[in-house]
Amino acid sequence: MGPESTSPVTTAPGIGVWPPRRPPLIVVGIFIFLGSELMFFASLFGMYFTLRAQAPVWPPADIELGLMRPAIFTAFLVASSFTMQTADRRIKRGDVKGMKRWIWVTFVLGVVFLCGQFWDYFHANFDIATNAYGSAFVTMTGFHAMHVIAGLLVMLVVLGRAATGAYDAENHGAIEAATYYWHFVDVVWIALFICLFLVK
Repeated sequence: MGPESTSPVTTAPGIGVWPPRRPPLIVVGIFIFLGSELMFFASLFGMYFTLRAQAPVWPPADIELGLMRPAIFTAFLVASSFTMQTADRRIKRGDVKGMKRWIWVTFVLGVVFLCGQFWDYFHANFDIATNAYGSAFVTMTGFHAMHVIAGLLVMLVVLGRAATGAYDAENHGAIEAATYYWHFVDVVWIALFICLFLVK
């Protein structure tokens, strides 16, 4: 018999290296976390539609809700989902500078969205104590704002670690997890925007 040879890594057509690489634990963890967050927001939507079903008029006649400004700031948040995804693609290619640049763009867009949301709070003719609609509106959008702030803080942590050389084309699980979280925040807001501003 000839010299012992090692078996090459098998590759399945259309799949890549076999067996497939397992996702980083932080990505698995973020999916579990987002599952719990999905149930949390589902309970808020359940509360909202329960109040809506019991009210003769919804929203109350004295509630003034503008549509244009929330729509504009919603566009900023939706755009931030694309910029965050671009950052994730850049780091997977090993482009650390590009990743950091696009995360900063995402951060700015998220801050602009928050400024628009707090502008609406300060200029609305209702608050959390006005009526059931005000309580539901401020509770739902307030919890969402807290999640946006958490996402912005995560971006700062990621950028801080990136400055120390923590990420490259092979080590980017934290950025992927942050991207999934930010997509979740965006999707939840789209649902909130439809329910609070479009569906009458």
